[in-house]
Amino acid sequence: KMAPLVARCCLAGLRSIPVVFIVAVIVWSYYAYVLQMCAWTVENTGEKVIYLVLYHPLLFMFAWAYWKTIFTPVGTVPKEFYLPPADLERFEHADNEDIQRDILVKVVRERNLPVQCRTNSGAIRYCEKCKCVKPDRCHHCSVCGACVLKMDHHCPWVNNCVCYTTYKFFVLFLGYALLYCLYIAATSAQYFVKFWTKPENSTTKIMVQFLFFVAGMFGLALIILLGFHIFLVHKNRSTIESFRAPIFRGGPEKDGFNLGRNNNFIEVFGEEKKKWFLPIFTSCGDGVMYPTRLAPGNSYSSMDTSTPTGATSPFQNNKSVNDSETLLGRQQKYLEEGVTEPPINNAVFDNQGVTFQDEFTKM
Repeated sequence: KMAPLVARCCLAGLRSIPVVFIVAVIVWSYYAYVLQMCAWTVENTGEKVIYLVLYHPLLFMFAWAYWKTIFTPVGTVPKEFYLPPADLERFEHADNEDIQRDILVKVVRERNLPVQCRTNSGAIRYCEKCKCVKPDRCHHCSVCGACVLKMDHHCPWVNNCVCYTTYKFFVLFLGYALLYCLYIAATSAQYFVKFWTKPENSTTKIMVQFLFFVAGMFGLALIILLGFHIFLVHKNRSTIESFRAPIFRGGPEKDGFNLGRNNNFIEVFGEEKKKWFLPIFTSCGDGVMYPTRLAPGNSYSSMDTSTPTGATSPFQNNKSVNDSETLLGRQQKYLEEGVTEPPINNAVFDNQGVTFQDEFTKM
């Protein structure tokens, strides 16, 4: 019993190394900028005050967004999506794939689960590890050990899954980190040039030059990463969906969840403009039900899908259970597969979310 515990602790420690590195860089940059540059290099008092007054709010927003990205719990699958014990027993002992499909259809139909997703073979997506039906845009994270709602990717630099509950925080973290780097690079540029043209063996001058290099290096990387995620928000795709298009009943459709630029932005940042650029959760929906562009009159501005802070989703979260092998599960072991869209006339959007009528009678 001690060996697995020690192994888990060691693994957790290793996963924390990238976060510790980023925090160390932030702490060092504060020392280098505030003391080495502003206090000991900048001679004009007014210039010092302006630099420090603008620097600290930017650092605060950067640190706040980073904190929220790291420590916000990931969205996990509600308990309604887990197979009942009797159905799970039948599912695991089924002789063929058709029986397993029938069991999943029965569970989805009886519980009125709002799943539009399918595998390439047309089956309802099922996680063999968590023993649950996968909600739309949900994928299993091997690092977290659970199915995660609207999973984008697992980021080692935040030691957390970027998903439905953390995606806004992650984008803001990238944005404020970029502004932080650009601000430091812009304000230290003149002193970098000055010290570069007149080199001296001074700790302060070397520190300021290195500060400029580090800010520029991280800034270039962040421009690329932030630009990619701005594109994903614009198209309403996750990183997984950008590399593997969702599969609807009519075939793959990479823009299946694209509701238009405005609605795509609202889905991530919410409808309260004053909170758009604050690391406060304002994303629309509950992480389980998603409107699609294939359904008429489908937009977040016409749907009351936001979940206020402290409120609960219509579905309650549940933890994953142990691993097992199944006929359908073996096909999904190494490949997360796309989604299937029910016919438009079967999808009904109302103020409570999405429901489906008679979806499985036509399969």
